[in-house]
Amino acid sequence: MKKSASVPQSVHSLRFANINVIGAIGDSLTAGNGAEARNENDVQALHKQFRGLVFSVGGDMDLDRHITLANILKKFNPKLFGFSKKSGPANDWASAQLNVAVPGATAVNLTDQVKDLIQKIKDHPDKVDIAKNWKLIHILIGGNDFCASCDNPEEESPYLFGKGIKEAIQILKENLPRTIVVITGMIDMTVLREMGERTPRCAAYHRLNCVLVFKNFTTGQLRGICNEYMPKEDEIQKSGIFDTSDEFTVIVQPFFEKYDRAPFLPNGNEDLPFFAPDCFHFSQYGHSVVGKSLWNNLLEPLGSKSKYVNLTDLSSPLNCPDPSCPFIRTTKNSQDCVKYMTPVS
Repeated sequence: MKKSASVPQSVHSLRFANINVIGAIGDSLTAGNGAEARNENDVQALHKQFRGLVFSVGGDMDLDRHITLANILKKFNPKLFGFSKKSGPANDWASAQLNVAVPGATAVNLTDQVKDLIQKIKDHPDKVDIAKNWKLIHILIGGNDFCASCDNPEEESPYLFGKGIKEAIQILKENLPRTIVVITGMIDMTVLREMGERTPRCAAYHRLNCVLVFKNFTTGQLRGICNEYMPKEDEIQKSGIFDTSDEFTVIVQPFFEKYDRAPFLPNGNEDLPFFAPDCFHFSQYGHSVVGKSLWNNLLEPLGSKSKYVNLTDLSSPLNCPDPSCPFIRTTKNSQDCVKYMTPVS
């Protein structure tokens, strides 16, 4: 699909080919922990950050071999800058690039990540014209906030979760004009309990990493805790506080919202190859499936976005932008796309 004849002046007229820069903040799901594990016994892989495979900003291989948002955007703009490669920590520029996610992070840590991201962009004026280039920054956060909320209620709460995300986005807005922030809504963490009940190996890992799931709560009570966190991201979008300029906006992709059980096979068993050995982080295959879901969600207008995707339906297509509204769908172009249409080159 062609880019606009001239650089779009509005984020609501942003075609995919006009995105020059991609970056990401978040936790171990965005750092890619365990993504290249060879099998369920490859526990060492859980400590490695396979950033090049991450569903949002990973740039390893090409779209024919691995679906990620970055690999799709590279089809539209081969000069895309910022996607992560291979494996390494956030401070390894050769690997991380503009993927500054840190394993174990909670929402309160995002302001530090954003400052790191902004500095890295400023350090590469040969690659990024901050004033002119359009940038897409992806956020996925929440799992660690949920898991810590029982033991540290004063430091981790739904209010502080929303506050941390909002403060990070505010810093982005103040420093990065021409930016669209894409939030993938947090996962319903009660899926961990369900997997643990069915698969002892998963239960052992989950007890180590999210004790809350195995405390004396019913599944309904756990889901209630999750449901206090999950709306906070949508509240930021609906508040309109980041929709006051044509050069910046925030959109939430809710495809995980109704994801209340692990991916499963036709026989009803969990699709364990979807996960790394700890039954939480995504495998390379899992990242590819989630990458497709994220892309398809981006194409759907607000009010009609899928809130549940079948993560085991490999036949579901990778959709194409609607020619009548060929943009990342935002709060404003979802209401009236015609007013944002511009000529193409």
